[in-house]
Amino acid sequence: MNVLRYGNARDLCLGLEAVLPDGSIWHGLKRLRKDNTGYDLKNLLIGSEGTLGVITAASLKLFPRPAAEGAAFLTVPDPQAALHLLALAQARLGGMISAFELIHRTGLDFLTETMPSVRQPFATPPEWMVLIDIGMPMGLDPTAALEGLFAAAEAGGLALDGVIASSAAQRASFWTLRESLPEANRRIGAVSSHDISLPLSLIPEFLATAPPALAALGDWRINCFGHLGDGNLHYNVFPPRGGHRAAHEDQRAAIKTLVHDMVDAMGGSVSAEHGIGRLKVDDLENYADPAKLAAMRAIKSALDPLGIMNPGAVLRATP
Repeated sequence: MNVLRYGNARDLCLGLEAVLPDGSIWHGLKRLRKDNTGYDLKNLLIGSEGTLGVITAASLKLFPRPAAEGAAFLTVPDPQAALHLLALAQARLGGMISAFELIHRTGLDFLTETMPSVRQPFATPPEWMVLIDIGMPMGLDPTAALEGLFAAAEAGGLALDGVIASSAAQRASFWTLRESLPEANRRIGAVSSHDISLPLSLIPEFLATAPPALAALGDWRINCFGHLGDGNLHYNVFPPRGGHRAAHEDQRAAIKTLVHDMVDAMGGSVSAEHGIGRLKVDDLENYADPAKLAAMRAIKSALDPLGIMNPGAVLRATP
């Protein structure tokens, strides 16, 4: 959730200890911000999903907790306005933005249908809204900062309505809504789910062109939500209201291919944060650069010639 502010796992890891496939132990628990002594084994192991070794310890970068935190839901006209709002928020608040989440009305409808106890901020669900979460140092007021941001966004036509948390409990309720979206998805039952990332500037184009392309395959409900601040979206396709995913199993492959082809054509990724595992090995082979795949296979062969480390994950197991 907080990649926008703190970075991802690679940004937060200073050093590792790991057991390699031959049983040797790499002692790399240095706490250095700069270390250019050869190949970066740490970042090679991070994200390798246990295929190159077993990480046994890590040195992590820590940050002081913000002295004051705040959150707001702001409704926006469309995803393009959400991006402009992100830019405005960054100009006004800089590195104090902890999260900037995009939420579509379909997700709110799913909550109404499956989890009605989750409190929603607006009487009428908006087509699009963003959840902004900020953390500030001592002496600064997040509520005042969010009020100023909302006023500027409203004046510029970037925000249509807003609710700013007036207490820690209300801020927590905002996050309860956001974190309930995946569970609502599960209760509805997706035909095909996609963990994608795109260049920020191309997100509005994707969100405008994907639904009509999918409509050629059938009648769907699409729930898109995710971490707009870092370009990572959860783009999930569901049967029409009252339908069941079991009736559309034969269309899953076509839906996934259509979505992933569009993402790849826009220079995006078909696995933004969930990894490859075994389920996405075909996707990696279909969309990864051939030179990258060849290098990955060479590294795997060099470090794990017997193929004993998590065989079949990330790369297809060889006989």
